[in-house]
Amino acid sequence: MISSGRKSLTFRLTLLFASVSTMVLLLLGLLIGSLVVRHFEELDMDLLGGKVELLRLVLKKIHTDQELDALPAQLHDLLVGHRSLAVLVLRPGGETLYLTPGAVFPPELIAGPRTTGLTQWTGRDHRSLRGMIVDAPTGIAGAAPVVLAVSTDLTHHARFMRSFRIALWLVVGVAAFASGFLGWAAVRRGLAPLRDISRSVAGITANRLDQRLSADTIPIELAEVVKTLDEMLARLEVSFHRLSDFSSDLAHELRTPVSNLLTQTQVTLSKSRTIDAYQDVLASNAEEFERLSRMISDMLYLAKSDNNLIVPHREHVDLMAETGNLFEFYEALVEEKGITLSSSGKGSVFGDRLMLRRAINNLLSNAVRHTPEGGKITAIVDDSDVSSITLSVENTGETIAPEQLPRLFDRFYRASASRQSTGEGAGLGLAITRSIAHAHGGEVFAHSDKGLTRFVLTLPA
Repeated sequence: MISSGRKSLTFRLTLLFASVSTMVLLLLGLLIGSLVVRHFEELDMDLLGGKVELLRLVLKKIHTDQELDALPAQLHDLLVGHRSLAVLVLRPGGETLYLTPGAVFPPELIAGPRTTGLTQWTGRDHRSLRGMIVDAPTGIAGAAPVVLAVSTDLTHHARFMRSFRIALWLVVGVAAFASGFLGWAAVRRGLAPLRDISRSVAGITANRLDQRLSADTIPIELAEVVKTLDEMLARLEVSFHRLSDFSSDLAHELRTPVSNLLTQTQVTLSKSRTIDAYQDVLASNAEEFERLSRMISDMLYLAKSDNNLIVPHREHVDLMAETGNLFEFYEALVEEKGITLSSSGKGSVFGDRLMLRRAINNLLSNAVRHTPEGGKITAIVDDSDVSSITLSVENTGETIAPEQLPRLFDRFYRASASRQSTGEGAGLGLAITRSIAHAHGGEVFAHSDKGLTRFVLTLPA
């Protein structure tokens, strides 16, 4: 069950697209706003600087006090049409010579130090003003310079910036919504292959494990995911078939002894018999129970091996010595069949003596079981490789088809009808041998050609 607090990938990517586009637009708007403000400052600098230069030129042409007294009328004519422009001219003594009606120049700015840049202040009605205050000399000989102040109203600037900010927020809002919607549509389209994969996987059941995902219409970014899923399905298919075959084989193998026990018991109970007859039946039943016990024990061993529960006890094991001891055990049996036993080589490994003895015994038992009368069994230990030691068990007899060799180590598998169990085993010996080899970090494989079958057990040196 998916937690309700978890957000979908579509939602998170959509939110990411909207957030990124909103942030970019905000930064772009702030940058544009800063550039506009700087542009306005430059325009005001050009305007005020031009007016100051014009007024300085007018003042330089004044050579008498009478001309200076007539300056207001002249300035009035010069400033016609400049509604946002204000001018203040102070005589050298601080007396106001000219002041644009309604204009305000703060006294502290007039009395303060002169700067070459613009100064901004707040006038009447809380309007922002920007101006320049300079000393301007006249053409009157020996006269001190007059104070010349020029300012412009920033109301139109403020109105434009207010409209700009409103437009910016509207554009950001619309763009955020649009980018979110487009991002949602793009993500939905981009994630469509994942939904196709999900639907395809949902349709795969235990009876349809042979189906594979199509990588033709999958984007390159998801090709590795599809490949991994196909490989997983292939492994599941193999494992499921093995499990199904194993279950069928197990049921078949258990059915035979149970059926024998049940039939023999029912026949025995069908009428009264002698004590000797009952003893014979019980002895026969005991053999079947022993077979069942061995099979169950082997299955438990393989189950532990599948779950990595087998931990070998490490000690030095002489493979040739263990093989020789097992040869002595099989001598009586091979003499009856006229089979020749031989061994050669030497080599020791670091492993579990009992487990390795069981693996060698399984290989020899398999060889003895399938070697015809008058055949030959040979065990060879090879330690020529510095990294591994091999134990080979060869026997003459029927050649096994190459396609059947890899399955010889599967549980209950038999290569042909002639190799069916005769009651001596349940078809688990080679599977146990492989699990022992894996527990020791080794491997076991088979080779059969021209009437000679060889099982090779490879172990780390």
